[in-house]
Amino acid sequence: MTLVIDNIAELVTNDPELGDGPLGVMTDASLVIDGDTVLAVGPSGAIADERLDAGGRCVLPGFVDSHTHMVFAGDRSEEFTRRMAGEPYDGGGIRVTTEATRGAGRDALWDSLQQRLIEAHRAGTTTVEVKTGYGLSMDSEIELASLAAEATPEATFLGAHLLPSEYEGRADEYIDLVCGPMLDAVRDRVRWIDVFCETGAFNTEQSRAVLEAGRAAGLGLRVHGNQLGHGPGVQLAVEMGCSSVDHCTYLSDDDIEALAASDTVATFLPATDFSTRQPYPDARRAIDAGVKVAMASNCNPGSSYTTSISFCIAMAVRDMGMTIDEAVAAVTVGGAVALGRTDVGRLTNGGPAHVTILDAPSRHHLAYRPGVPLIWKTLGADYRLPTAPDPN
Repeated sequence: MTLVIDNIAELVTNDPELGDGPLGVMTDASLVIDGDTVLAVGPSGAIADERLDAGGRCVLPGFVDSHTHMVFAGDRSEEFTRRMAGEPYDGGGIRVTTEATRGAGRDALWDSLQQRLIEAHRAGTTTVEVKTGYGLSMDSEIELASLAAEATPEATFLGAHLLPSEYEGRADEYIDLVCGPMLDAVRDRVRWIDVFCETGAFNTEQSRAVLEAGRAAGLGLRVHGNQLGHGPGVQLAVEMGCSSVDHCTYLSDDDIEALAASDTVATFLPATDFSTRQPYPDARRAIDAGVKVAMASNCNPGSSYTTSISFCIAMAVRDMGMTIDEAVAAVTVGGAVALGRTDVGRLTNGGPAHVTILDAPSRHHLAYRPGVPLIWKTLGADYRLPTAPDPN
C-alpha cells in the first residue's frame, strides 16, 4: 500500500541534488512512501494508493537524537529547583539516579523508557540513541543494556559514567570492572561505548582504557567531554578516532583545530547548558572552522529532562550563533553522521520513510515560534514503540 504526502509547501530532503541549498529544499512537493521506504520525491500531484494532504505544511526528515540517557528511574526536580536558585551543577546527582535505577524493577524501567520514546516520537524524533550509565554495577548495567537494545539499534554502554559510591577511592579498580567483566557481559547488546572524560568523573588514562577496551570488543567509540570546563575529552576523542564527542561547551582553539582536521563530530547539547546555567557553546566558531556538528537532546533526569529537539533548535539559533538551516541539519543529517548512519536524517528515494510534518509552512518556524508544539505528524521510526503511535 503506497501513500503520497501531497501539497507540501516546503520539503527538506538533505540532498542538495534534489533541491535548493545544502538542505535540498523543494517547494510545492510530494513524497511517495511504500511501507517503510521512500519511493519517490518530486513535485506536488503524485499518485498513490492513499493520499495525505499536507495542507501547505513543511515536511522534514525525522529528527535524529544521537545522545540520550532515557533508561532510568527517579526524579531530580528538587535538584533542578535548587540549581535555578543558584546552586552549581557538578554532576554528582548521577548517584541519586543510580540509586533509584538500581531499586527499580525491569518492568518499571521499560515502561518509563517507552513513555519517553512515545514523547520523543510525538516531538518529531524518529532515530534515537539510548545509553546505559545509571546502573554502574554488573547486574544493573546488564539490565540497562538489555533494555536499551530492546528499544533501539543505537544502544550505548556507558558504564564509565561516574564512579559509584561503593568504589570511592578505587577508580582504577572500577575501570578494570568496566573494561573487563562488565563490557564482556554487554558487548553483544550494544553498538557503542562511551565514557565521561571530565574532572570529577574519569581522567584521560582511565577514559583511554575504556575506549581501547570498547574498540577491541568491536564497538564504536563516543566521549562525553568538555562539559564542565576545558579538559582532555575533545583531544582524546580525536586521538581515538571517536565518532563523536558530546557536550563541547568549552572548546579551546586547539580543540577546534583538532576537530576540524578529524572525522569526529562535535555534538552540542544546549538543553543541558540551559538546565545547568552553563554558557552555551560557540557553535558559530566551530562551524566556521570546518568542524562537523550535530545536536541532541541529552534527555536525562538531572541536567536535561527534555525530548524536544525543536527546543534545542530554538536555543541553537538564539544563543549558539547557528542559522536555522545549520540547526536543522545538525538534528537530522548531523545526528546521522554522529551515529555513523547514511540512511537516516534525509528523505531520498529508497531511504527510510522517517518523516516529521510541521504545523507550519516552513522550517523557519522551528526557531521563529519557540515553545509552540509545531509537530503535526511523525511517521516512521527505527526504535520500538509499544503500539503504532497516534501521529497527531
